[in-house]
Amino acid sequence: MKRYLALRKIVEMGSFSRAAEALGYTQSALSQMIASLEEELAIKLLNRFRTGTQLTLEGEKLYPYIEQTINDYFFMQEKVKEIRGLDTGVIRMGTLASISAHWLPRILKGFQEIYPGVEFVIHQGDYTSIQNWIKTGAVDFGFVNPAAVNGLKTVVLKKGIMLAVLPEDHKLAQKETVSLQDMADEPFILLEEGHYYEPLEAFSLIGRRPDIKYTIHDDYAVMTMVEAGLGISMLAELVLHRTNYRIALRKTDPSVYRTIAIGYKDSRSLPIACRRFIEYLQAHLSELP
Repeated sequence: MKRYLALRKIVEMGSFSRAAEALGYTQSALSQMIASLEEELAIKLLNRFRTGTQLTLEGEKLYPYIEQTINDYFFMQEKVKEIRGLDTGVIRMGTLASISAHWLPRILKGFQEIYPGVEFVIHQGDYTSIQNWIKTGAVDFGFVNPAAVNGLKTVVLKKGIMLAVLPEDHKLAQKETVSLQDMADEPFILLEEGHYYEPLEAFSLIGRRPDIKYTIHDDYAVMTMVEAGLGISMLAELVLHRTNYRIALRKTDPSVYRTIAIGYKDSRSLPIACRRFIEYLQAHLSELP
């Protein structure tokens, strides 16, 4: 299994040297592991170039099965831990920036007071990447919008409003509520959330599309650019908690909402640690913004 894990790390990082450093091996040891695996399979898996490393054509065909083998191995390990009890375990989740900043610290702290031996591996992404991670087994579950995913089971947690984000001196900031029609005429800074973005859906419903000038993959970078007067935007109220940017926040007309849910492939295949974490999260929803 160590050889499979080593191969995956090389593929992820595109380099023997970077993978060896990440895994704590020497390059020589890592090369020997891959050579041993290639000899056992009678297939050359990797091509090495001065610019990096990539799978051979044969390796590309075999790699999905190697990934599945790794996922099955970890699943078996989790089942062993489930049989022994929840003294240890690994929870792998995909999350959004706003959830990472304003939900997870409190939830993780409370959960680990009960289960101190559980380890967390947290990947931060968007609706598209989180959905893909769940489907490929890179994470066990993730925070998603049910409307943004397909082929997954979802459990709705909360529904939150989205707000217009404006420079403090913007003409629309003089209004208590900002219409989407008016917003569509202003330079817009789009938060990249993958293939689905609630504000775009809302603009589409009124037959408009915002004048997108910038597309950024970070909520806080969006706020910085709005503060600089480069445009306006719309973000989830959750991510706007505890910020000190010089920006104005206004409700919109019509209102735009974001639904947050837990997404997973099959509850029966979730490791026991993940099931306990989801149960704990649901029991403490009222404490979360």
